[in-house]
Amino acid sequence: MGRPKQRMFSAPDLLPSGLRTCFVVVDLGFIAYWLLAVFDQVPRSWLFKDHDQPLLMDWNWSFVVLDGLIAFTGLFSLYLAARRSGKALPMALMSLVFSFCAGLQALSFWTLRNDFSWLWWMPNLFLLLYPLPFIPYIIRRSGR
Repeated sequence: MGRPKQRMFSAPDLLPSGLRTCFVVVDLGFIAYWLLAVFDQVPRSWLFKDHDQPLLMDWNWSFVVLDGLIAFTGLFSLYLAARRSGKALPMALMSLVFSFCAGLQALSFWTLRNDFSWLWWMPNLFLLLYPLPFIPYIIRRSGR
């Protein structure tokens, strides 16, 4: 019998616990939001200004693909990390970059519209900022 293969990282080392928590919250939050949207169950008090205008409806729905990619890559990276796969790192990096882009794009739009509702700004500001400390961490870990 040979020695068991040694893994470069253990699952907890692959993705820090703060990142794992963020992925669960963000990814399940996106899934919940879009399920509510599909079944027209988003509470009216949560809707953005002019939500019933066709152009703004299209703008909102244009995020479903990006948000779906965020959820998929984040949750899949958790799955890969649990299986101790080094592929968890690139998948997590993709999720973080997608999240940053989604937050940036939404905040840019709301800024151009001069619309500063905290109900929409806070989650998008979170999407923009939470990836920033984790991206360099993953890049450093990937270089090992």
